[in-house]
Amino acid sequence: MLAIRVQEAAKRFQYEWIFRNLNLELSSGDSLAITGGNGSGKSTLLKCLSGAVPLSGGKIFFELDHALVPESHWYTSLSLAAPYLELPEEFTLQEVIEFHFKFKQSLSKLSSQEIMEILYLENHQNKPVSQFSSGMKQRLKLGLAVFSEVPLILLDEPTSNLDKRGIAWYQHLLEAYSKDRILIICSNEPREYEFCLQKIAMEDYK
Repeated sequence: MLAIRVQEAAKRFQYEWIFRNLNLELSSGDSLAITGGNGSGKSTLLKCLSGAVPLSGGKIFFELDHALVPESHWYTSLSLAAPYLELPEEFTLQEVIEFHFKFKQSLSKLSSQEIMEILYLENHQNKPVSQFSSGMKQRLKLGLAVFSEVPLILLDEPTSNLDKRGIAWYQHLLEAYSKDRILIICSNEPREYEFCLQKIAMEDYK
């Protein structure tokens, strides 16, 4: 059971406030959409929530089963899929999946073959990722995030590069596999977050 508390969080770059006075409370089973125009700070907030970027003010707390988690260990509780995260393109699909799950346990003990089938990529298991289309890479990123056995899933622009079939697949993927976890989605596309129980707009925290 994970709980996240954000108290008076603020971030600025030089003299510009990206966001400030932001308060949140989330626990397992909650879902949050972070919306806002391009350049409003959605991705920056997501990076702060992951521990990758420090806040300029305020605090973020992770509590796992009522025990405080040090910031240096937040990464063990989360997975992230985002356009700016690169895949090891010299690896084959099979190698990427096996490499990833050396560091994370797979959800419900799914095998790499089962994961490839759910991603509808089973016919490409020996193909280098460098030869994948942008949509295939996006499905792989989403699959690695969602099929990691972690209590927090962070997604940034999750349907970028997905076609109509891929968008429907994404919606089903989250419906089927994100229950009882905290789900945070950065997006301007309602189709990506329409099922989220909470929503904040970055423009409200300037």
